[in-house]
Amino acid sequence: MTAPIETTGTPAGADPEAVLAGARRGQIEGRSLLQIAWARFRRDRVAVAGGIVVILLILLAALAKPIESVFGLDPNTFYQDLLDPDLSTPKGGWGGMGWEHPLGVEPQYGRDLLARIIEGSWVSLLVGAGATLLSVVIGTVLGVVAGFYGGWVDSVVSRAMDTFLAFPLLLFAISISASLQGKAFGLSGLPLRISVLIFVIGFFNWPYMGRIVRAQTLSLREREFVEAARSLGARGPFILFRELLPNLVAPILVYSTLLIPTNILFEAALSFLGVGIAPPQASWGGMLTDATKYYQADPEFMMVPGLAIFLTVLAFNLLGDGLRDALDPRSK
Repeated sequence: MTAPIETTGTPAGADPEAVLAGARRGQIEGRSLLQIAWARFRRDRVAVAGGIVVILLILLAALAKPIESVFGLDPNTFYQDLLDPDLSTPKGGWGGMGWEHPLGVEPQYGRDLLARIIEGSWVSLLVGAGATLLSVVIGTVLGVVAGFYGGWVDSVVSRAMDTFLAFPLLLFAISISASLQGKAFGLSGLPLRISVLIFVIGFFNWPYMGRIVRAQTLSLREREFVEAARSLGARGPFILFRELLPNLVAPILVYSTLLIPTNILFEAALSFLGVGIAPPQASWGGMLTDATKYYQADPEFMMVPGLAIFLTVLAFNLLGDGLRDALDPRSK
């Protein structure tokens, strides 16, 4: 015979209403999905650290111009007196680091590396975030439409994804970026370069987001809440935007945080090849291109932009992993 289960501090035979009446509100109050996800995310200290670094990077990029103005930093000022006249390398050890130039100066021109890192931050983050936004919008719309309607619509969108994935993206991006050097679409100079990079990187990367959204939609369209919406007379657009898309926010958000560093690396690669951001505008990829000429005489010049790209990509990846675990309903 099984012994009765006793509850400490609860009188035997007490009514459930009496137990609830004696409990504090905080002990029985439910939590929303957002509160549960935030509690899970806070427990992951690595992801929290990555999120803090991402916030600081965004603030640095958004306030780059005011920071340069307040501290008197000019990314295009030449400090020729700090360079060796024979070798064109910074005087002293480690790239001429000092109180006035904490990260040193670059060879040949003598421009301040800290000022150029700050100036290049907004370019890299703007291109990465803009291209990601374009990829997410196109991929989400086409993916959810293909997964929900199926049939010939799914076939057309899926074949379009396969076609875009078959493109040699790097060669295509190089050819487009190199051909649009002067003036086009009413833009010229730096705005044209940034717009072209955002379009090329974002437009040809949407199939990755589209495949994820399509796969999730194929699973969600068979769920009970979709059938309930259909039984109440809801039409396709209502189900797409009011039933399916809210349930796709979590995977879209997670994959977006992982796609941003990929696009930042792509922009750095194009700038490294000389078809991205044109000098004298500072960019992390362009700084790496200049550093390849002096990596033996001044290795610190290559380490500074390399570490900036490394820390940015690492922070976004850690944040994305943490968000994935926090938003996963099956995680503990």
